[in-house]
Amino acid sequence: MPDWVKHAIWWQVYPLGFASAEAANEPGGDDGQPVTHRLGQLTAWLDYAVNLGVSGIALGPIFASQTHGYDTTDHYRIDPRLGDEQDFTALAEAAHARGLRVMLDGVFNHVGRGFPAFRRALEQGPAAPEASWFRLTWPPDWQPGTEPGYGTFEGHGALVALNHDEPAVADYVAGVMNHWLDAGADGWRLDAAYAVPAAFWAGVVPRVRAGRPGAYLVGEVIHGDYAEFVTASGLDSVTQYELWKAIWSGLNDHNLFELDHALGRHNRFLETFAPLTFVGNHDVTRLASRLEDDRHLAHALAVLLTVGGTPAIYYGDEQAFRGIKEERAGGDDEIRPAFPGGPDALAPTGWPVYRLHQDLIGLRRRHPWLHRAQTTMLHLENEQMIYRVAEGEQSLVVALSLEDQEVRAEVPGARETLAGPGTLAGAGGPGARVILPPHGWAVLS
Repeated sequence: MPDWVKHAIWWQVYPLGFASAEAANEPGGDDGQPVTHRLGQLTAWLDYAVNLGVSGIALGPIFASQTHGYDTTDHYRIDPRLGDEQDFTALAEAAHARGLRVMLDGVFNHVGRGFPAFRRALEQGPAAPEASWFRLTWPPDWQPGTEPGYGTFEGHGALVALNHDEPAVADYVAGVMNHWLDAGADGWRLDAAYAVPAAFWAGVVPRVRAGRPGAYLVGEVIHGDYAEFVTASGLDSVTQYELWKAIWSGLNDHNLFELDHALGRHNRFLETFAPLTFVGNHDVTRLASRLEDDRHLAHALAVLLTVGGTPAIYYGDEQAFRGIKEERAGGDDEIRPAFPGGPDALAPTGWPVYRLHQDLIGLRRRHPWLHRAQTTMLHLENEQMIYRVAEGEQSLVVALSLEDQEVRAEVPGARETLAGPGTLAGAGGPGARVILPPHGWAVLS
């Protein structure tokens, strides 16, 4: 993993929604679609991101596609609803000038039906030069105009699965990744990486690292053995969905034993790699809508920003945006909203949550050793949790309470409250106790 990643905290943005782009390119594909220069709208928010405390911008899909960005039609072209390559270069330069890294979202498991190589296969049949790029099933009596069966992503006919056993596909993916790293990107989030054989990534990653050793490569993985996937694929990291689920579920159910179990598994992952951690992203119901008690949003954020890993904040979560993901056409729209022209247009009610994020992100950046830190449980009940997070000689203590009444608990040696409404009695001594108000929390040195 590149050394700079230990300091990384991402602000994840879904550009098509953020910039209020049309839901789809014109019928018949995006060839000839007029270019609308929306990508630059993000530039007006870079100072907002810097003030939030993050060190990088993780962009959702920005390449030419038919609809939501995950049905790519040209990986070498910026989606015309967002702009062109010059717009990307300008955004990357503006981000870098502020000390912000840029991570791109690459969809290499599947493409849209408008992907030119797939269109040629449909038109030319089995003899098409790129027919082997896809998992096609041709009828024995194929005639022009007869569509073959083809592999898809999770049954979605608009998402055509690539054939990752085809060497030309590996050549194409490595070429795309290197092109945009040379154009100003600092890393890649690899969408649906779990659906691609790890051996495919193991062949592509060295070709990317050869000339660009500082690139950060993280795969989207939801279930399974995360450490095994990282080891087999050669990627730097994968997404930590287990911890995401345990945070909100443990808080909602008043069952912090679930979170304890997830933190135990998280420790084991950290022995191999530093996971990409989050409490919200472009595919899930927003945290402020998921939590049943608004008072526990701070608890979720305190966990995210004190445990090991590389944290990401989903745009709008820092303002307590709400949004529910629904399993229907357009069901992601509410969680991928447009942002106004600038921060001054945001509702005043969200700024206290923004300041909470600032405080905890600032704490995280003052303790970069947390990137690979391990947690040890000191006290655990259904509605109370105190854990130590440590790396070498460095350590912090985090106390959480979901109780309706004040909680007092021993934290021997704790010296100071660094964040949260909790206070200390007997600071620095063997009998030090943390005092948490109802539904309170604290980060202690």
